[in-house]
Amino acid sequence: MTIDIRPVKMRLRKESKEYRLSLSAEEKQRNDRKIANKLLNLWTFRDAQTLLAYMSTEIEVDTRYLIERAWELGKKVAVPRCIAGTRNMVFQYISSFDDLENGAFGVLEPIADRCPEVTCFDNCICVVPALVFDKKCFRLGYGKGYYDRFLASFSGAAIGVCYEACRKENIPHGKYDKSLDLFITETRIYTP
Repeated sequence: MTIDIRPVKMRLRKESKEYRLSLSAEEKQRNDRKIANKLLNLWTFRDAQTLLAYMSTEIEVDTRYLIERAWELGKKVAVPRCIAGTRNMVFQYISSFDDLENGAFGVLEPIADRCPEVTCFDNCICVVPALVFDKKCFRLGYGKGYYDRFLASFSGAAIGVCYEACRKENIPHGKYDKSLDLFITETRIYTP
Protein backbone atom coordinates (compact mmCIF):
# COMPACT_ATOMS: atom_id res chain seq x y z
CA MET A 1 0.00 0.00 0.00
CA THR A 2 1.41 3.35 -1.06
CA ILE A 3 0.86 6.35 1.19
CA ASP A 4 0.78 9.85 -0.29
CA ILE A 5 3.17 11.90 1.85
CA ARG A 6 2.66 15.13 -0.12
CA PRO A 7 -0.12 16.52 2.14
CA VAL A 8 2.04 15.94 5.23
CA LYS A 9 4.99 17.69 3.60
CA MET A 10 2.75 20.59 2.54
CA ARG A 11 1.48 20.99 6.12
CA LEU A 12 5.01 20.90 7.56
CA ARG A 13 6.22 23.50 5.04
CA LYS A 14 3.26 25.75 5.85
CA GLU A 15 3.84 25.49 9.61
CA SER A 16 7.53 26.26 9.20
CA LYS A 17 6.88 29.31 7.04
CA GLU A 18 4.30 30.61 9.52
CA TYR A 19 6.76 30.20 12.41
CA ARG A 20 9.48 32.04 10.51
CA LEU A 21 7.16 34.91 9.65
CA SER A 22 6.22 35.20 13.33
CA LEU A 23 9.83 35.89 14.40
CA SER A 24 10.73 39.49 15.15
CA ALA A 25 13.64 40.88 13.13
CA GLU A 26 15.77 40.98 16.27
CA GLU A 27 14.99 37.39 17.25
CA LYS A 28 15.66 36.12 13.74
CA GLN A 29 18.97 37.99 13.53
CA ARG A 30 20.04 36.68 16.96
CA ASN A 31 19.18 33.08 15.99
CA ASP A 32 20.86 33.41 12.60
CA ARG A 33 24.06 34.69 14.19
CA LYS A 34 24.10 31.84 16.74
CA ILE A 35 23.71 29.30 13.93
CA ALA A 36 26.47 30.94 11.85
CA ASN A 37 28.86 31.08 14.80
CA LYS A 38 28.32 27.38 15.55
CA LEU A 39 29.11 26.59 11.93
CA LEU A 40 32.18 28.86 11.85
CA ASN A 41 33.59 27.00 14.86
CA LEU A 42 33.35 23.54 13.29
CA TRP A 43 36.65 21.93 12.28
CA THR A 44 34.88 20.84 9.12
CA PHE A 45 34.39 24.50 8.22
CA ARG A 46 37.87 25.55 9.31
CA ASP A 47 39.52 22.82 7.21
CA ALA A 48 37.44 23.45 4.07
CA GLN A 49 38.86 25.55 1.29
CA THR A 50 35.50 26.26 -0.35
CA LEU A 51 32.11 27.10 1.11
CA LEU A 52 29.09 26.17 -0.98
CA ALA A 53 26.31 28.34 0.44
CA TYR A 54 22.81 29.27 -0.60
CA MET A 55 21.71 32.89 -0.91
CA SER A 56 19.10 33.22 1.79
CA THR A 57 15.63 34.65 1.42
CA GLU A 58 13.84 36.59 4.17
CA ILE A 59 12.45 33.48 5.86
CA GLU A 60 15.61 31.36 5.69
CA VAL A 61 18.58 31.23 8.02
CA ASP A 62 20.69 34.17 6.81
CA THR A 63 23.92 33.23 5.01
CA ARG A 64 25.39 36.67 4.26
CA TYR A 65 27.34 36.88 7.53
CA LEU A 66 28.67 33.36 7.00
CA ILE A 67 29.75 34.18 3.44
CA GLU A 68 31.46 37.39 4.56
CA ARG A 69 33.36 35.54 7.29
CA ALA A 70 34.44 32.86 4.79
CA TRP A 71 35.87 35.56 2.52
CA GLU A 72 37.65 37.19 5.48
CA LEU A 73 39.22 33.80 6.27
CA GLY A 74 40.50 33.43 2.70
CA LYS A 75 38.03 30.76 1.63
CA LYS A 76 36.44 30.53 -1.79
CA VAL A 77 32.67 30.90 -1.84
CA ALA A 78 30.26 29.49 -4.41
CA VAL A 79 26.49 29.77 -4.59
CA PRO A 80 23.95 27.91 -6.71
CA ARG A 81 22.39 28.87 -10.00
CA CYS A 82 19.36 26.93 -11.20
CA ILE A 83 19.57 25.62 -14.76
CA ALA A 84 16.54 26.82 -16.72
CA GLY A 85 14.19 24.08 -17.87
CA THR A 86 15.67 21.50 -15.49
CA ARG A 87 15.61 20.66 -11.79
CA ASN A 88 19.41 20.91 -11.62
CA MET A 89 21.72 23.57 -10.27
CA VAL A 90 25.39 24.40 -10.55
CA PHE A 91 27.57 26.21 -8.05
CA GLN A 92 29.54 29.22 -9.26
CA TYR A 93 32.25 31.15 -7.44
CA ILE A 94 31.50 34.66 -6.27
CA SER A 95 33.99 37.14 -4.86
CA SER A 96 31.45 39.76 -3.77
CA PHE A 97 27.72 40.24 -3.54
CA ASP A 98 28.03 42.35 -6.72
CA ASP A 99 28.46 39.04 -8.60
CA LEU A 100 24.77 38.27 -8.01
CA GLU A 101 21.55 38.97 -9.89
CA ASN A 102 17.90 38.00 -9.44
CA GLY A 103 17.42 34.44 -10.62
CA ALA A 104 14.97 31.60 -10.38
CA PHE A 105 12.23 31.92 -7.77
CA GLY A 106 13.39 35.48 -6.91
CA VAL A 107 16.59 34.18 -5.30
CA LEU A 108 19.93 35.88 -5.91
CA GLU A 109 22.16 33.79 -8.19
CA PRO A 110 25.65 34.21 -9.67
CA ILE A 111 25.85 36.14 -12.92
CA ALA A 112 26.35 33.24 -15.31
CA ASP A 113 28.98 34.72 -17.63
CA ARG A 114 30.95 36.45 -14.86
CA CYS A 115 31.30 33.67 -12.30
CA PRO A 116 33.28 30.46 -12.96
CA GLU A 117 31.54 27.18 -12.29
CA VAL A 118 32.84 24.86 -9.57
CA THR A 119 34.09 21.72 -11.30
CA CYS A 120 35.96 20.07 -8.43
CA PHE A 121 34.26 19.60 -5.08
CA ASP A 122 37.31 18.41 -3.15
CA ASN A 123 37.67 20.13 0.22
CA CYS A 124 34.22 21.77 0.02
CA ILE A 125 31.45 21.94 2.55
CA CYS A 126 27.88 22.60 1.50
CA VAL A 127 25.49 24.59 3.68
CA VAL A 128 22.00 23.37 2.88
CA PRO A 129 18.74 25.22 3.55
CA ALA A 130 15.80 23.46 5.16
CA LEU A 131 12.30 24.38 6.19
CA VAL A 132 12.04 21.37 8.51
CA PHE A 133 14.42 18.63 9.64
CA ASP A 134 14.29 15.59 11.88
CA LYS A 135 16.45 13.75 14.41
CA LYS A 136 17.99 11.60 11.65
CA CYS A 137 19.08 14.76 9.77
CA PHE A 138 16.61 14.37 6.92
CA ARG A 139 15.43 17.69 5.58
CA LEU A 140 12.36 19.11 3.96
CA GLY A 141 13.02 21.92 1.51
CA TYR A 142 10.69 23.73 -0.84
CA GLY A 143 9.90 20.61 -2.84
CA LYS A 144 11.67 21.29 -6.12
CA GLY A 145 14.44 18.74 -5.50
CA TYR A 146 17.43 20.88 -6.53
CA TYR A 147 19.49 20.07 -3.44
CA ASP A 148 18.43 16.41 -3.45
CA ARG A 149 19.81 16.03 -6.97
CA PHE A 150 23.04 17.86 -6.14
CA LEU A 151 23.64 16.02 -2.86
CA ALA A 152 23.14 12.62 -4.52
CA SER A 153 26.64 12.94 -6.02
CA PHE A 154 28.28 15.34 -3.55
CA SER A 155 30.85 13.60 -1.34
CA GLY A 156 31.79 16.51 0.93
CA ALA A 157 30.20 17.50 4.22
CA ALA A 158 26.56 18.57 3.85
CA ILE A 159 25.49 20.75 6.76
CA GLY A 160 21.88 21.78 7.25
CA VAL A 161 20.90 24.99 8.99
CA CYS A 162 17.45 25.46 10.48
CA TYR A 163 15.61 26.81 13.51
CA GLU A 164 15.14 24.60 16.56
CA ALA A 165 11.38 25.17 16.45
CA CYS A 166 11.33 23.58 12.97
CA ARG A 167 12.77 20.25 14.17
CA LYS A 168 10.41 17.28 14.15
CA GLU A 169 10.88 13.81 15.54
CA ASN A 170 10.52 12.24 12.08
CA ILE A 171 9.57 13.66 8.72
CA PRO A 172 8.45 11.62 5.71
CA HIS A 173 11.17 11.05 3.16
CA GLY A 174 11.46 9.14 -0.07
CA LYS A 175 13.98 6.57 -1.21
CA TYR A 176 16.10 9.22 -2.97
CA ASP A 177 16.28 11.56 0.04
CA LYS A 178 19.66 11.65 1.73
CA SER A 179 20.25 12.58 5.34
CA LEU A 180 22.76 15.35 5.94
CA ASP A 181 25.99 15.00 7.92
CA LEU A 182 24.67 17.33 10.59
CA PHE A 183 22.15 20.04 11.35
CA ILE A 184 22.84 23.26 13.20
CA THR A 185 20.19 25.24 15.05
CA GLU A 186 20.50 28.21 17.36
CA THR A 187 20.63 25.84 20.34
CA ARG A 188 22.18 22.55 19.20
CA ILE A 189 24.12 20.56 16.64
CA TYR A 190 22.45 17.32 15.51
CA THR A 191 24.04 14.30 13.87
CA PRO A 192 22.16 11.35 12.34
